[in-house]
Order: sequence, then structure tokens, then C-alpha cells
Amino acid sequence: MRVPLLDLRGQYAAQRDAIGEAIDGVLDSQHFIMGPEVAAFESEMAEFLGDDVHAIGCASGSDALLLAMMALDIGPGDEVIVPVYSFFATASCVTRVGATPVWVDVEPDTGNIDTDDVARKLSPRTKAIIPVHLFGRSANLAGLPDGPVIIEDAAQSLGATFAGVQSAAWAQLGCLSFFPSKNLGGFGDGGMVTCKDPAMARRLDGLRRHGAPVKYAHDEVGLNSRLDALQAAILRVRLRAVAGWIEARRANAQQYRALFADAQIAEHVALPPEDDGPYWHTYNQFNLRARDRDALRSHLAARDIGTAIYYPRPLHLQKCFAHLGAKPGDCPVAEAMCQDALAIPVFPGMTVDQQEYVVDAIRSFYLAQ
Repeated sequence: MRVPLLDLRGQYAAQRDAIGEAIDGVLDSQHFIMGPEVAAFESEMAEFLGDDVHAIGCASGSDALLLAMMALDIGPGDEVIVPVYSFFATASCVTRVGATPVWVDVEPDTGNIDTDDVARKLSPRTKAIIPVHLFGRSANLAGLPDGPVIIEDAAQSLGATFAGVQSAAWAQLGCLSFFPSKNLGGFGDGGMVTCKDPAMARRLDGLRRHGAPVKYAHDEVGLNSRLDALQAAILRVRLRAVAGWIEARRANAQQYRALFADAQIAEHVALPPEDDGPYWHTYNQFNLRARDRDALRSHLAARDIGTAIYYPRPLHLQKCFAHLGAKPGDCPVAEAMCQDALAIPVFPGMTVDQQEYVVDAIRSFYLAQ
């Protein structure tokens, strides 16, 4: 049996005709940059996220983070608190505006930002905090301190909620990605910045257009980071189904829990946390913490089971950040997770037989030792 890490073909097959019509509509209009499709998608996303949310499309999730930095006038002399267990863009957006990332560790069960470590790392120069809602579960937003601006990195968590509030709609600013592997993925890159302040929304709109809210009238130096109409049209179709896809992921996660309980290998494998308190998980990834991770991954690959390592090296130990002086041991939880975390397939459309095959393969690895 073959079990890929992610298989989007079933989602596409169910929407093939509608997506084709949406693409044809854009091609017939010959309006490819911004325009009515982008405006409609932004309106529909704002409605999805909740009351008083403004949604500003851009070229990628990475650009969404960068635009948020620029809109807050973050720059040299400022510090931004960043969890070290995340995708590179969470930190690169800080350095690209000349500010300094301040590294914090993460929780051992979720991989999300450790709010106690945030409190320890605050300084008078702290201008913002970027909690990452990793793998589809919200960070502890209520545990973050007052004062610095909160920028939600919600690239992996569309549809998740914290205390009933949608991811990317809790804080002053939120950042989304529509990379194809996300819960709501397009057919290429795409992103979005969210906010509740109309003035901030207007500034973000200008910043993504070279700093020109009116063509050829540049109030400031911005970016060329516009969401194109083809992606917006496709994402509008896919948005109609995203709630069902998330429910399918959640059902798969519950099935995994039952299968792993039957396998009786809890001493070898720790599962991601279930919903509790204010958290409602969407399982963009089903991330295990596994003993002998690398050998297990090779064992699964030999059985045609796809996996991924999120992330093999924490941000504070990346070569490009060496000048900041971090060293091994500074963020021990994140460093340990980089050694034992392994994502297994959880995509919508995955069958029970495929899940049983995955868990049986993991069980056989540990029983053979």
C-alpha cells in the first residue's frame, strides 16, 4: 500500500468543474492582477474569520509577515520575540526590516510558543511578539503579556479557534498562507494579512502595491506583493469546502488516537494534544514525537509511507543567524523536538485502511527492537 504524506487529488476531483469555471472566468476577463476576484475573496475571508476583520491578500504567507512588520514601523533598534521552532519566514521577516529577533523556546507537547519564556525575554525594546499556531493548533494567546503588538503567524491554522475566536482574528494582526499544503491551499503561492483597524487595513493595502494606495502616488516604499486573480478565484471555490476538509482531518486524528491506543506503543510515540480548554485543533499536520525518529522514518519510507520533519533545525541555530550569538542548549525543548518530531499523513480523503497501515508499520518498527 502507498500512503503519501499529502494527497490533494481527491479534493481537486470534487471541485474540478467549479475550479475550471473560475479559471475560465478570469481568463475571459483578462484581469489577472487584483480586481474583482481578489476583492470578493477578501470579503469572503473576512466573513469566514469573523466580525470587524479586514483581510488583505498578498503574494505569500512570508510576505504577509513582512507586510505586518512594515505596517507597524518595526525597524532597527526594535526587538521582536520569535519562537525558534517554526518555518524560516517567522524570523526572516524580522531581520528584513532591520529589527532583532529574540529567541524563545516552545511547549513540549504542542511546539507552540512558551509564554513563560516570553515573559523572561521581554525588554523595553520589545515591539512585537509572533506566536505561531503550529500544525493547526492555536498558541496560548491569553498567556501573552500586554504591551507589545501581537502578530499571529496563522500560516498553518486557518479554521482553528482559541476561546471561540478564529485563528488570525484574535490579535492586532494575523498572517495566513495559501501554500498548496495548507488547510486552504491554492495552486501556487498566496497569503493574507488580517487586522481590525480600518486605518491599518488601508495602509496594508497600499504597502502591497509599492506603497501606492492610488496608482503612481507612492506614500512610502512598499512591496510588489499582490494576490493574483487566478489564485483568488481558485481559493474562493476551495473556501466553500474547507470546513469539511478540516472536519475530515479531525476525524482522522481521532481515528489515529484509537489505533495508537490499540497498538500500545505509548512509551515510544507521543501524540499531539487533543482539544482542551480554549483550543480547537485543525491538524494541518499530525506531528508525533517518536523515539529513534530517523530510523523510524527510514522504516516507513521503505513501506511507501510519506512523512516529514518539521523542523530539522531550530531558527536560533541557523547559520544566517549566527551573529546573534545563540548556542545549542539555549532553547532545549525546541532543540529536542527537532530531533524526534515526525509528521505522518492526515489528509482529507485518507482511508481507515491507510491509517491502519501507517500505525501497523510504526508498531512493527518498535516491536522489532
